[in-house]
Amino acid sequence: MRYQRPKGTADILPGKSSHWQYIENVAREVFSKYRFEEIRTPLFENFEVFSRTSGDTSDIVTKEMYDFKDKGDRHISLRPEGTAGVVRAFVENKLYGPEVQKPFKTYYMGQMYRYERPQSGRLREFHQIGVEAFGSDEPALDVEVIAMGMDLFKHFGIHDMRLAINTLGDKPSRDAYRQALIDYLEPHFDELSEDSQVRLHKNPLRVLDSKDEQDQKFVADAPSILDYLTDDAKAHFEQVKSLLTALGIEFDVDSTMVRGLDYYNHTIFEVMVNSKALGHGYTTVCAGGRYNGLVEELGGPEVSGVGFGLGMERLLLLMEATGVSFPEEHHLDAYVVGIGDEADAATLQVVQALRQQNFSADRDYLARKPKAQFKTADRLNAAYTLTLGEAELAAQTIHVKNMASGNEVSAPITDVLNDFTKVTENID
Repeated sequence: MRYQRPKGTADILPGKSSHWQYIENVAREVFSKYRFEEIRTPLFENFEVFSRTSGDTSDIVTKEMYDFKDKGDRHISLRPEGTAGVVRAFVENKLYGPEVQKPFKTYYMGQMYRYERPQSGRLREFHQIGVEAFGSDEPALDVEVIAMGMDLFKHFGIHDMRLAINTLGDKPSRDAYRQALIDYLEPHFDELSEDSQVRLHKNPLRVLDSKDEQDQKFVADAPSILDYLTDDAKAHFEQVKSLLTALGIEFDVDSTMVRGLDYYNHTIFEVMVNSKALGHGYTTVCAGGRYNGLVEELGGPEVSGVGFGLGMERLLLLMEATGVSFPEEHHLDAYVVGIGDEADAATLQVVQALRQQNFSADRDYLARKPKAQFKTADRLNAAYTLTLGEAELAAQTIHVKNMASGNEVSAPITDVLNDFTKVTENID
């Protein structure tokens, strides 16, 4: 039998995995400047964690979740997104308590799972980086999260970005808008797609997010949420726009944007890029917003939150298409060539001593002749080649060559074992 990886998954091999590590390291550095700290939650949760937070009319719950009953007959789901698990952890560990600094700022990285048709940059097992901040209703926190997302992409070498923002208002705004949408769409009920017919009375805002061409005809002329905002909701959104302008961050207001999950309210946003690697026209690479009722939905107090998520697979495609150069992660400081069986133990001692001194070092493990070992050192671009043979062992010396300059020296083995830096200073 020939075994293959499951459909919609990928093997991240050495050489490519260093690109992933680079992205993760850059994200950690940027997030730390904004005082966000890492949280790690389980890959699976109780099904209700996602069904209650994502909304029972969302595509995630109705079509895409990997859910099953475990051996204890518990209804379990692999996480399809990161926010709900973080909120569950926030509530369960009482991170809303007075002893925890507010706002509580955290980020996560890891695998997510959705059963959907695999395509370039969109797999069934995919990786996401996300941030969440809890405990402040201030528009300034919305703007900080947006600014951090834009900052992150600039650190990745992505500059041609478009920021789209909208507001879903507070509960009174949404209630009024919900009814306006129902009144507008009801006369066209029979012409809507089957999914939109189901959603019309449960959550009509989901119809605005429909990709069905028939639905799109009606969505184009639908009422705008901006016409139904309460004074408080309007003030919140105006302050967000004002603060973005103060930071010099350009944006467009897109009143048709609703986001794919039901827990958002007030500010929502998407960062888009125009790259053929991701499709035609502008494509979303980062999205998020505010979710003031989510903590309460999972059994906690009324605590507001705001955050965003981005897919690492799509980010990698974008960076590669943009020509971003990834740093070389496999620099080899020293390659130790052993000549003869008697040198086996000594070469092992040398590479281990070099590693203890924070040099990257390697040697032959295939019992090859010296000529083949020298070729390997050259192919691996070793900065230094060290040679140990019968003559060196007898004299307790080792031959060291700087491969860039060609300079070489014979040094006591003890000098290399104790302080290789001093040895290199004599030939650099």
